[in-house]
Amino acid sequence: MPAGLTELLDLEQLDLRLFRGHTHRPSTTRVFGGQVAAQALVAAGRTVPGGRPVHSLHAYFLRPGDPATPIVYRVEGIRDGRTLTTRRVVAEQGGEAIFALAASFHRPERGFDHQVPAPEPFEADAVPPAEVVLADSDGATRAWFAAVSELFPLEIRFLGEPVRAAVLRGERPQPRQAILVRSSDPLGDDPLLHVCAATYVSDLFLLSTAMPPHGLLMGHPGVQAASLDHALWFHTAFRADEWLRYEMESNRAGGGRALCRGQMFDGRGVLVASVVQEGMLRAAPTGPAAAGPAPSGRRR
Repeated sequence: MPAGLTELLDLEQLDLRLFRGHTHRPSTTRVFGGQVAAQALVAAGRTVPGGRPVHSLHAYFLRPGDPATPIVYRVEGIRDGRTLTTRRVVAEQGGEAIFALAASFHRPERGFDHQVPAPEPFEADAVPPAEVVLADSDGATRAWFAAVSELFPLEIRFLGEPVRAAVLRGERPQPRQAILVRSSDPLGDDPLLHVCAATYVSDLFLLSTAMPPHGLLMGHPGVQAASLDHALWFHTAFRADEWLRYEMESNRAGGGRALCRGQMFDGRGVLVASVVQEGMLRAAPTGPAAAGPAPSGRRR
């Protein structure tokens, strides 16, 4: 089993606004983008006064991260206002920036309240485990999910057949998919860890949602894919060690890029987080793209 999210998000504090994170059991050629984003948000949140939860983050993936090398997170205090706090974080390896994040924290206030129509409240126990859903799938799909389970400290259940299986049958499904997901280990009661865990989850499968209409999969030899920028908005408190419904879709691809967005709902149907990501998606110029199970794909 991979290291749990609690361990992964437990950064070493080197100075007042300087932190160091690690990739546990580095078995891939690149650091998973959700890990870097989640650890950067931990670093930012550790410098913010209590009572100000994060409400948004905007980030850019700059270079591939080396999973065998620690990542240093430098936090800059941009603003400490009456109700809002802003932090900027740069993640570095070998003296080079690999990731940059800006996060905003807000003291909760009373205000207007509405949301998009909610999906039907779900009972996770009524959704079969992924291993059951995939039992009759092809060997490649089962091997892919086994690798996902080995790499990510998450429990995942598919709401319907995974689009990967349909693509491998030669179909071209619509660019959308949905899963139930939660941390595989308890996260305690620190709200920051729960939003950071959701940040980790948010990069999972998201860019791959743009590929099925083109008959492609992450790791396909004819495609290059990499997350470019990533944004999240957190709407209310939630627990990431309880089941979340993560709905993903891609509403546009063109010009060598694809735009994907996601919504996370809790078990009551409350929208707790919104996600938008743009990624590189283009034909590989020569040779095969690096194949592998990491759902977020290659980093530019």
